[in-house]
Amino acid sequence: MSRARNASKKRRSRNRQAKATGNVQQVRDAMNWLIANQSLEVFSFHGNTSWRPADLIVLTLLWIWSPAAKLTDAFEEARCQSLGLIGKAALTTYQGLAGALQAWTATFMPPLIINLHQRMQEVGGRHLRVGRWLPLAIDGSRATTPRTRSNERAFCAENYGKGKTAKYRKKKTKGMRRRKNQRAKAQPQAPQIWITLMWHIGLGVPWCWKLGPSNSSERQHVMDMIRSGHFLKNTLFVGDAGFVGYEFWKLIIEQGHHFLVRVGGNVRLLENLGFYSQEKKGIVYCWPDAAMRKKLPPLALRLVKCRLGRKKTVCLLTSVLDEQALTPQEVLSLYQQRWGIEPVCASESGPPDCETRGIIPA
Repeated sequence: MSRARNASKKRRSRNRQAKATGNVQQVRDAMNWLIANQSLEVFSFHGNTSWRPADLIVLTLLWIWSPAAKLTDAFEEARCQSLGLIGKAALTTYQGLAGALQAWTATFMPPLIINLHQRMQEVGGRHLRVGRWLPLAIDGSRATTPRTRSNERAFCAENYGKGKTAKYRKKKTKGMRRRKNQRAKAQPQAPQIWITLMWHIGLGVPWCWKLGPSNSSERQHVMDMIRSGHFLKNTLFVGDAGFVGYEFWKLIIEQGHHFLVRVGGNVRLLENLGFYSQEKKGIVYCWPDAAMRKKLPPLALRLVKCRLGRKKTVCLLTSVLDEQALTPQEVLSLYQQRWGIEPVCASESGPPDCETRGIIPA
């Protein structure tokens, strides 16, 4: 019986070792597949630099993925894992990693992002596109950072909290509330990073992103990324009601891309301008007064209504005028994936009630 137990323990031990070896090899293969990029090897480094770009990227990824609460503890864990995966660690101290990232992130990111896009095309399959379109959702949000002097200089608006209408200020009232407020004065908002992200709707993977201080404009971030980013043919930007405006839409169209955004009554659109020999159903125009004064042409757009349930209706505006190129069914699918609203019961193309949706005849 004792021999049988010992043999069973040895088998289990061998199986665990084999499984661990297999897991290490799988992670190593995945890393090589993810970051394999010959363009990273052309950079020249200082003579004292002993690491390769791929080594630094592996160490950084492991550091980011670490569940350790402290940055230094996460680095130690990542360094040990890097030694086990690739037999070496690019750097031996957290300070060295921080310095390397500060020096090389801006250089390494563009080829890495293009490499990520190529990998997404390899594995995307039927989730890569909706019809002919590669859909990228766009949105922005804030993330609070520690209240340090460097973070306040980098991320706080210059005059944040000093205005008369600052939200953190409490109204002066009589009695105990005033005395209580004087004892425990409210503090201004901690430093915040504004993060504007584009992510692939079908795969749920980030495409590109931009950071800025707390008073950044998400629309301006998106415009900057569209000018300088890497996008594939038939890219369709899908955004909420914050991504509206003549200049914003005009830039997307001029760059050879298209958009699908949700709009409300704050968007003023025109009908029946006569730019088509026969006006098509659902075609509207964005032509604000400022564009008219500058003699800029109107933007011809298509308005699509999506009915949610029996009563609620949402209006989506797209630069794709041909209904066959972007069908109502594809619009519904994109809306469901981007905003997660279900069920969508019906759809119809064409403008909704002009009075309630800010659409006026020319």
